[in-house]
Amino acid sequence: MDKFVIGLDYGSDSARALVVNAGTGETLATSVKYYPRWQKGLYCNPAMNQYRQHPLDYVEVLEETVREALAACPEGTAENVVGIAFDTTGSTPGLIDEAGTPLALLPEFAENPNAMFVLWKDHTAIKEAAEINRLCKKWDTDYSAYEGGIYSSEWFWAKALHVLREDETVRAKAYSIVEYCEWLPALITGVTRSSDMMRSRCANGHKAMWHEKWGGLPSQEFLTALDPLLAGFRSRLFE
Repeated sequence: MDKFVIGLDYGSDSARALVVNAGTGETLATSVKYYPRWQKGLYCNPAMNQYRQHPLDYVEVLEETVREALAACPEGTAENVVGIAFDTTGSTPGLIDEAGTPLALLPEFAENPNAMFVLWKDHTAIKEAAEINRLCKKWDTDYSAYEGGIYSSEWFWAKALHVLREDETVRAKAYSIVEYCEWLPALITGVTRSSDMMRSRCANGHKAMWHEKWGGLPSQEFLTALDPLLAGFRSRLFE
């Protein structure tokens, strides 16, 4: 009996589902859907370099593309899918509560851009990135050493800190931070605790300055020196 895998590629504007024969590599079907809220320009402000995406956009296109692609496959394909893989743009982090829910999925934050995923091309965190770069050069360990020596406003810590500074209500509810390439697999497998989510080595090794040389993520002392608002976040991610 043939087995099949589904690949899901999340881009800036749309997501694509691809159903492939795991043994032969044959493509059986594809489906592409655009993010409905993003298409309307919601939650974005180009004048401020603000580009946010609602987690519901990701969930809805996940359901639609997979159903459409599987519907175009021979009968019995769905029952023999043995794996689902995600590929996403990044760094696109978002804040989650203690139950692992992106804050924008909570009623009180449903229309709040600061509670949404911060798309890779969002450059609202230029100030925070500059602060990270200055601190890296003064610290005993230069955590930007494996990022080419320059930390970008497009990346994890700069974006998370910017949102925490900007919005007191979001800050009060935020428990941890997740890239959406990590949240989507957690969503479909029923994982809710931040510490149990499988993390992306690419996203964290590059965008979150993780490296085994210094024991993982930047030290909590470094993050707190950057801003006390980051106190506790390291331990609520992973070691």
